[in-house]
Amino acid sequence: MPELDGKVAIVTGAGRLRGIGRAAAVKLAELGADVVVTGTGRKPESYPDDEKAVGWKDIESTAEQVRSKGRRALPVVVDITDKTAVDAMIAHAVKELGRVDILVNNAAFARGEDRVPLLDVDQAIFQRVVDIKITGTFLVTQAFVRACKNPKGARIVNISSTAGKAGSPNTLAYNAGNFALVGMTQSLARELGPKGINVNCVCPGAVETSRMDVLTREEMEFHAGNAALRRNGTDEEIADLIGFLCTNASAWITGQSINVNGGTVMEA
Repeated sequence: MPELDGKVAIVTGAGRLRGIGRAAAVKLAELGADVVVTGTGRKPESYPDDEKAVGWKDIESTAEQVRSKGRRALPVVVDITDKTAVDAMIAHAVKELGRVDILVNNAAFARGEDRVPLLDVDQAIFQRVVDIKITGTFLVTQAFVRACKNPKGARIVNISSTAGKAGSPNTLAYNAGNFALVGMTQSLARELGPKGINVNCVCPGAVETSRMDVLTREEMEFHAGNAALRRNGTDEEIADLIGFLCTNASAWITGQSINVNGGTVMEA
């Protein structure tokens, strides 16, 4: 039996073809979990060209990939900043799949409008970045823990960034959200550890996902050049670490924010 057989995972922000959420959902399915796949319900006209070319259907397509691994999938459109919607999503997951055991908090504001100098940061954009990364993680985690009837061995994995370890100019909102997520991970690990729930955080560097499409190829190569390994990462590589943190091999790891960035940022 695969190690996660009989367990149910929730992965937020999992609707993109080239994305950490999709890759994490598929990895957890490969490890045996049934997966709740959430997204915001993007409009097809907003899809990048590669998604349009293959007839991608957002979370429905990720769910199909999960099912191709022989596991059940439950795609759910949800605004994770809306408590009522989050509570309904968790209740729906328990009703349809019977339980919840693993949570991957991956959802984030789309890169772009927030990457401007301080004096140009729009308050509404700043608030939206923080609402999704922090308030959303809080709401989904709170609802998940309430619904987790078998907490011993449960796992929560938060997805932060190297921007949660080192600040940079023109990324104020993104730094704020990701540094906060590192602190939230430590707090949750301390509080939930006695219940048997491990809480960790993954801090990726530049990863070749559609989230980075706002950058030019030259800008992506610049990021690669700053890495000790001289390349950017893949969504599957991030998913491998997420999967590991949900298995028994990580049973004594909690409260950690783990860099996976090719060596661009090495601060603990």
